[in-house]
Amino acid sequence: MNRKHFLGLAGAALLLTGCGFELRQAPHFAFSSIYVNGTAASSLVTELKRMIAAGGSVSVVDAAGQAGTQVVLDVTGDQREKVVVGLNASGQVREFQLRTRVKFKLRTPEGKELIPETELLQQRDISFNESAALAKEAEESLLYRDMQTDIVQQLMRRLAAIKAI
Repeated sequence: MNRKHFLGLAGAALLLTGCGFELRQAPHFAFSSIYVNGTAASSLVTELKRMIAAGGSVSVVDAAGQAGTQVVLDVTGDQREKVVVGLNASGQVREFQLRTRVKFKLRTPEGKELIPETELLQQRDISFNESAALAKEAEESLLYRDMQTDIVQQLMRRLAAIKAI
């Protein structure tokens, strides 16, 4: 019984390695320093800087050291929207659609465009009930934070897709 168990585990390990399964790793970038040009008060820019620095292979340069950086990420727009998409028979709001839009471009300090101006959009639907307004406000905040994290992850993958500067 012990030998059958061992052979079963060894077979499962071979199947997993043969299918190409691999845990997600930190992205590898083609540059070693980046300047993120965006509103300092933006929580998206702050989270993006933190994610880039967490990888360890890229240093995030502040405005004073901008001249020596390899690439510049311009975050030109960071916008949140809330649109009514559903009403009940008496005209009261029953459903909203939350949207987060981010516009960015990646360039070298000399002006060579590596990623042209691109817009990323995330949207989520949320029901509304005026008797639970505080709970819905907290849910809305969580959904905005989730959309922001998704956009930062998409941005990180796009930055990692750059192969040469």
